[in-house]
Amino acid sequence: MRKAFVVLGLLVTALVTSCTVALAAPKFHIGIATLTVSQAEDTLRGAERMLKEYGDVAKGGMIKHVTMPDNFMSEMETTISQIVSFADDPLMKVVVVDDAIPGTTEAFRRIKEKRKDILCFAGEPQEDPGVITTAADFAIGVDNIARGYLIIHTAKKLGAKTFVHISFPRHMSYELLSRRRSIMEAACKDLGLKFAFETAPDPTSDVGVAGAQQFILEKVPAWVQKYGKATAFFCTNDAQTEPLLKQVAAQGALFVEPDLPSPLMGYPGAFGIDLSKEKGNWPAILKKVEGAVIKAGGKGNMGTWAYSYGWSTVCALTEYGKRITEKKAKLGNLKDLWSCYAKYTPGAQWNGAFYTDSNTGVKMKNFVLVYQDTYVFGRGYMKATDVKVPEKFFKIKK
Repeated sequence: MRKAFVVLGLLVTALVTSCTVALAAPKFHIGIATLTVSQAEDTLRGAERMLKEYGDVAKGGMIKHVTMPDNFMSEMETTISQIVSFADDPLMKVVVVDDAIPGTTEAFRRIKEKRKDILCFAGEPQEDPGVITTAADFAIGVDNIARGYLIIHTAKKLGAKTFVHISFPRHMSYELLSRRRSIMEAACKDLGLKFAFETAPDPTSDVGVAGAQQFILEKVPAWVQKYGKATAFFCTNDAQTEPLLKQVAAQGALFVEPDLPSPLMGYPGAFGIDLSKEKGNWPAILKKVEGAVIKAGGKGNMGTWAYSYGWSTVCALTEYGKRITEKKAKLGNLKDLWSCYAKYTPGAQWNGAFYTDSNTGVKMKNFVLVYQDTYVFGRGYMKATDVKVPEKFFKIKK
């Protein structure tokens, strides 16, 4: 009799457990497509964060993650097919692609042909705004327009008298980068800083990455001597950020934030920081980087964003899509979007606006440019997101 009760108890427990699992099963799925760790580690880590929180579809969870080819330009059809395959899942309701590499627009078009009910979200589109917005329900890009003014504004708060913009012809041929440079120059004029442009070698040229980095290492001391220590430096190339940071700290100059801000952009390499134990833990990463920067002499002079833009955007877009599907948020409502960013970036503030075409003046209600408050090591957040950028700077063209 006792055995019978034990067996009966086990059967009841199993039944309750199976019912619980059934009840806990997600009502819909979200697909996330990122590049590999070698191409874009931060966005991939963002997808991993979502898998950890909401579970893998293969194991009864909500998230399905795929990685796109490293050679995505030559394997565009493969990329498109991978993204479109999300639509084969009858429970799929949201697709997030970040970086939204070339081919994303076509993939979204094909998804919509199959399933109009699926929300298609693009993070950091590499196709023109006028292209991606024809197929994406929502797109997010970094706000280099507002940052063109805000970086100068923050540089002045740090005590800068001069702002040095470092780049090369290839980057200056890109409309958005060239436009940001023009905004920076105009902001310097308005805010009373001297603007200077210095040309560096292109890492894709014959000198390579090593040669381009060596150039920065050798030139920064001379530039500091030329312009003075009250000079804020900025460069458009990721590879050149590391040597620039190293020399800015050594020379006692200023650095507001990298071109693509993150505690991982340039700082670990510049100051020999091992972050293997802190991987994915942004507050811990920031704390360790801050300690190294202060030790190197950069206290109060050097900054970044506290959380990676790529990681944050993957998480925010996924959460945004989830809440919209659950009818807890509205598509295009920026307050709801900021709430999603806030969930994954505690302590940091975000701001932004809908993208406005500089030629037509048309505001795109499905494309938002975002930026995070600047964090200066040893000083804290600079409240850049509270600063109102004068309207005239948004009208400056290339």
